[in-house]
Amino acid sequence: MSDRYKIWDQEKAYFLTLTVVGWIDIFTRKNHKIAIIDSLRYCQREKGLIIFGYCLMPSHLHLLARSESNCSLSDILRDFKKFTSKAIIRQIMSEPESRRDWMLEYFRKEGDNLKRGTTYKFWQGGNHAEEVTSNKFFYEKLDYIHNNPVEELIVEKPEDYFFSSARNYAGLENYLEITLELVKQHIYK
Repeated sequence: MSDRYKIWDQEKAYFLTLTVVGWIDIFTRKNHKIAIIDSLRYCQREKGLIIFGYCLMPSHLHLLARSESNCSLSDILRDFKKFTSKAIIRQIMSEPESRRDWMLEYFRKEGDNLKRGTTYKFWQGGNHAEEVTSNKFFYEKLDYIHNNPVEELIVEKPEDYFFSSARNYAGLENYLEITLELVKQHIYK
């Protein structure tokens, strides 16, 4: 993995992209999306994850985030990915899923290369982390995140996508709350 996209300063805000192995469109089912949102909410409440913006696309999750606790951003993301991979694999195994067999086989084959004895690998390694170095960069990435579902023709307007902070910024209810006041105060630390 390249050093270019690593989290070097645990106190800074980062633009992050967490991607499912093989870019599999797993987040097309409501139960899988809710599992991700519930886990992000837990990380906010229990681990000090500050989310400035997010968008859950079918195969990946974009975040503008940082840690505001003794727990490093890298540790939060590691724990988040570990928990959500297990939770979603359990959902695939136990709930109706027409793609169950080939997805589990794919995740299992990806897990064969892991040293930890893990059966399945769900997330790609790394988080494609880019440090937020200016307000301009922050707002460019926020715009990119919010317009991702529009570019993919999922919705017409960013705020119409339920699994994005575009709804928060538009003053609409959302599955995951973010504290908008923190955006201006805490992009940098």
